[in-house]
Amino acid sequence: MTETPPEEIHTPQFTNGDEFRIPTYRLLQEDGTLCEGAQSPPLDRDKALRIYRAMVFTRVLDERMMAAQRQGRLSFYMQCTGEEAAVIGSAAALEDDDVIMAQYREQGALAYRGFSTDEFMNQLFGNELDYGKGRQMPVHYGSSTLNYVTISSPLATQIPQAVGYAYGQKLAGDGHCTITYFGEGAASEGDFHAALNMAAVHRAPVIFLCRNNGYAISTPTVEQFAADGVAPRAFGYRMHVIRVDGNDILAMHEATAAARRMAVDDHRPVLIEAMTYRLAGHSSSDDPSAYRSRTEEEGWRDKDPITRMRLWLISQGWWSEDEEKRLQESLRKEILDTMKRAEKRGPVPLDSLVSDVYDQVTPGLAEQLEGLKRHIRKYPESYPKTASQVNGGE
Repeated sequence: MTETPPEEIHTPQFTNGDEFRIPTYRLLQEDGTLCEGAQSPPLDRDKALRIYRAMVFTRVLDERMMAAQRQGRLSFYMQCTGEEAAVIGSAAALEDDDVIMAQYREQGALAYRGFSTDEFMNQLFGNELDYGKGRQMPVHYGSSTLNYVTISSPLATQIPQAVGYAYGQKLAGDGHCTITYFGEGAASEGDFHAALNMAAVHRAPVIFLCRNNGYAISTPTVEQFAADGVAPRAFGYRMHVIRVDGNDILAMHEATAAARRMAVDDHRPVLIEAMTYRLAGHSSSDDPSAYRSRTEEEGWRDKDPITRMRLWLISQGWWSEDEEKRLQESLRKEILDTMKRAEKRGPVPLDSLVSDVYDQVTPGLAEQLEGLKRHIRKYPESYPKTASQVNGGE
């Protein structure tokens, strides 16, 4: 392919890109009505209600699990509160065989795909039914069945991994793509830039979805970058990009559906910047009152994505306040009952620490395991659940 040579100039002329202002795509207003001139998307009732249930489930799960963490029943938690539309609206626009590589605040995508309450709880408590065998922190979910790659803690590592996986999908020609989620803070990592360049050069079918939620832990966006958000960075890689109201479920769904068509049909990577807000703290270890005002938070609560979608559903005749009350009550009961069951389940067998590291347990690992067992036998009061395994003579 021959590129057209750039236009020549003969006097120094500099530009910083300020002439390019990326607009925000939006369909739904805060009161649940369509914006003037907006077309209602082709979202049918069953799918809309499935999306909404996943949003409400995620909000209730977050509330209950944060309370459990504060009660000392859970070691750590991270909430999706305020970002449900950005996560679930985009996930709902994908095919089930498309791969999701999440950061750590995308439990809503798993809920939409059918991850059960039991599966959530088993991971959070690291019990014997946890797919990760208790080796991960809470909220580090994964499901091979649902094509949701297990979350890892290091920031931004999933972004280049998504490009590699998507390139494999392109070579396989199976008509699928990969989406990777990350915050605007992660977009400052080198992995972000390496990934976008690799995807653009190799035309990998990948969707980069940046949740611009205002803060990288405690650092506001004004202290993170001087440019107009994250979206303009796509121009440096000749990548297609769209900025979306991340609290607008309809806009998020339609933008991601269009991005998927571009990625799969034309092998063009796409960057989506979802403008949203983290209503909760960064994690259960964070106190957001130390770096932002209550007035600022309350202003964003008026833009709550769940309220906005509920009002739209009611306007469609697809939902009612009575149905809302029943859903809230049933979800709270389901989550609390499931949590109690998960807490009572036993720990992962101790031998699993070494049983699937190599094809055969090496002498070194066997020696380490025996040393651990001796330690537990010596201090059984510090390891009450595990001690019963060891003393039982597994």
